[in-house]
Amino acid sequence: MKLLSVHNLTKKFGAVAAVSEVNFTLNPGEVLGVVGQRGSGKTTLFQLLSGVYPPTSGEIILSGKRVVLRTPKIAQRLGIETVYQHPHLAENLNVLQNIFLGREHRKPRWVPVWPDDLSMYHYTRELFEAFDVPPELISERTANLSIEQKQIIALARALCRPSKLLLFDDPLAPLSFPRQQKLLARIKELAEQGAAVIISSDDLKHIFSVTDRILVLYQGSQLALKQTDETTPREVVELIVGSNRQDQVTPVIWAFENYYTAQQQAEELRRAQMALRQSLEASDSLNRQLIERLRDQVKALDRLNLALQEANRRLMTEREAERKSLARDLHDQVIQDLLSFNYQLEEAEEETADGQQRLALGKIREGIREVVGALRQLCSDLRPPTIDSHGLSAAIRSLAHQWSKQNGIQVQLDIDPDLGRLPETIELSVFRIIQEGLSNVRKHAKASKVKVTLLRTPTASLVVRLKDNGLGINAPINLAALSEEKHFGLVGISERVSLLGGSMHVESARNGGLEMNIEIPSPYPSLSSQSINN
Repeated sequence: MKLLSVHNLTKKFGAVAAVSEVNFTLNPGEVLGVVGQRGSGKTTLFQLLSGVYPPTSGEIILSGKRVVLRTPKIAQRLGIETVYQHPHLAENLNVLQNIFLGREHRKPRWVPVWPDDLSMYHYTRELFEAFDVPPELISERTANLSIEQKQIIALARALCRPSKLLLFDDPLAPLSFPRQQKLLARIKELAEQGAAVIISSDDLKHIFSVTDRILVLYQGSQLALKQTDETTPREVVELIVGSNRQDQVTPVIWAFENYYTAQQQAEELRRAQMALRQSLEASDSLNRQLIERLRDQVKALDRLNLALQEANRRLMTEREAERKSLARDLHDQVIQDLLSFNYQLEEAEEETADGQQRLALGKIREGIREVVGALRQLCSDLRPPTIDSHGLSAAIRSLAHQWSKQNGIQVQLDIDPDLGRLPETIELSVFRIIQEGLSNVRKHAKASKVKVTLLRTPTASLVVRLKDNGLGINAPINLAALSEEKHFGLVGISERVSLLGGSMHVESARNGGLEMNIEIPSPYPSLSSQSINN
């Protein structure tokens, strides 16, 4: 009796027929190959036979009885197991739980609710040994596995209990060459034990090595059903591509044959490599695990770097808030108190008739004025009041004027008149970058002139440039070495630029001196001039 009979099986999605009037039968122990180009209906046929979709028309007869496969669960209860192109696994569970999910082995009858983990473990270990998979993966979370390992889990899930019909929808593609050969050998064993198998693959070498018959689909329709030993790869390719023209068929045949040869050569190279590395005593799967662990470590380092950047960003934000608070306290309390004392001393100075006392009081008042001036400069350094009231452009002009006056170094400014207001964090960061850059010029450059440029690019990025006529540099800057030497100026600037997602380039200028170029991605909420000017 036929195990499976398919009569005029059709599936339409709207007006489009993904599969149209497919007919074939399948005996126990027989292997049927399904081939066709992408879009030929192979996957849809597997989904109809596995209960993912109900057919639009036609019928499926299993073991002599007409069946309606409304869900995959119904198909599984009838002895149909499927491995899809892209396996669906519960990635929050481990490998063992995924393989036996919904089909757990149970303890003896007196405790039937308890899963028999030991029995499931031994069964999984045997399957893993057959596919050369290390048993350590049995307790690994599925989310941590490679694509090949996940495919092996899906295969193990389908093979973990006896089935009448096994459906393999292109399961070989994710597997390495040795494991492809192991799966093909396992399919032959299952057929010898009486199970029927339907398998699709884009590699005709696989199809011809394991099947009894080949079903060719073309644009959703059944084009041919061939005995494998009575046809040739060329004939099948002609059917697949819908042509017998030499210029169309020969490249496809060449691709199939050379792909298979390349797989064999790759395996030979792999074995040779393993032989040369005998000291490592590592199998291909262990090497793969090592690569995956290294990849996980790189991802963890990336996450750590992002976390450090976020922590650094918060630290700078909190530091600016503390500076603002401290500047406000100094201005509103200390400076105002000193000015009040100064007024009182001035009144006392006017009331006293003693010349020496007047002179002494005058000196004290002069000292208080100097302290107030120093405190105001300190407040300006902590939090320039201009930046809050008038924006970045005005704050830089004020900074340049004060800095030039204090240090005797000429400052030339080139500030984009359409710069507009920026978010507070951007304005403060750019101000600190320029402030630190001028400080570096004062400390190290021995320059007489410095040019500060601040402008928008056509893409609305922000460009900051500092160029001096000082000593310059003789070699590329090594920020790590500067940090070790506790030369934190350029290091601090680079950190701020990095937190803004920008780039920094420092080099000697053509006419001597140092030039620092910084570009910050668009900090504007909109590229429109209206948004920028507002």
